[in-house]
Amino acid sequence: MLKNLFNILRLLRPRQWVKNLAIFAAITFSGDLFNTPLLIKVVLGFLVFCGLSSGSYIINDIVDRKKDSLHPFKKFRPIAHGDIKPGFALLLAFVLIALSFILSSLITPAFVFIAVVYILLQIFYSTILKSITIIDILAIAAGYIIRVYGGEFATGIHISVWMLLTTISISLFLAIGKRRSELTLISGHKKIDIAATRQTLSHYSEGLLHVYASIFATGTFISYSLFTFLENPKGINIPLDPVFPDFLPTFFQRKWLMITIIPVVYGLMRYLQDIYEKNEGESPEKVLFSDKPLLLTILIWVIMVIGVIYFVGR
Repeated sequence: MLKNLFNILRLLRPRQWVKNLAIFAAITFSGDLFNTPLLIKVVLGFLVFCGLSSGSYIINDIVDRKKDSLHPFKKFRPIAHGDIKPGFALLLAFVLIALSFILSSLITPAFVFIAVVYILLQIFYSTILKSITIIDILAIAAGYIIRVYGGEFATGIHISVWMLLTTISISLFLAIGKRRSELTLISGHKKIDIAATRQTLSHYSEGLLHVYASIFATGTFISYSLFTFLENPKGINIPLDPVFPDFLPTFFQRKWLMITIIPVVYGLMRYLQDIYEKNEGESPEKVLFSDKPLLLTILIWVIMVIGVIYFVGR
C-alpha cells in the first residue's frame, strides 16, 4: 500500500510544483502581496497549476513510456518502469485536471481561460510539439510564461512590458538549459540512440545550444536590469531620511530595486556553471534543490525584492 502511494506521489512530481510559484510575480511586484482577497486568489491559482501540471506530466509519461524505457534515468519513472498501469494513470490525470478546472472557476473567468490554454499547450507538447525542433523549446518556455500571466489573470494586476520581456528571456534560458543538459546526458551513453529517446535532440549541437543560452542569459540580465530601473515599487514604505540624508545621490534614494540585480547575475552565472561544468539543468527544480548556493541566492533575492518593494519603496 505504502509503495503504491509512493509511486503515485512520484508520478505527480511534486518537486516540479516550485515552477508554479511564478504565479506570485504579478502580485508581488505590484505591491499587493498582503492584499488578502487577491492573495487568496493567487494561492488558489497556484493549487490549480499544481493540479494541471501534475496531470500534464502524467499524460506526458503515458505518451513517452516506450521512449522513457530507453532513457538511462527516465526508465525508472513509475509508468515506464511498470510500477503504475497507464489506464490508472490516465484516470488520475483526468481527475486532477477536472478538479483543477472546478477550482479555477472560483477565481476568475479569465483564469479559467489561461488554465485551458496551459493544459492544451501541455497536451500538444506531449503529443506533437516536442518532436519539432526549436518549437519544442518555445513550448517549454511558454509554459513558464503562462504561469506568470496566471497571476495577472487571477488578480487583474497587469504586469509591465519589462517584466514580460524578463519572463520570456529567463523562460527560454531555462528551456535551452534543459535541452542542453539532456543532450549532454544522452551523449555520454554511447549505447543509447539520441533520436530514439528524444527526436529533436539529434538536431541540436552543443555549440548551437551554447549560443542560444548565451543570447537569453544576456537578455535576462538586460531586461531585468531595465525592469528594476523603470519599475515603481509601492507598498509599505518606511521613511529613511534620518538614515540617508539629502546630500546622497538621488539614484541611491530612488532606485533601490536595482540592488536585486546582484543576486540575479550571480544566479545566472551559477546556473550556467551547473549546466556546463556539472552537466545538470535537465530538471531546473532539481538543480535548484541540489545546489545550495543557488537556492540561497534565490532566497536572498526574494527577501531583497520584498524588502525594497514593501519596506523601502522608491
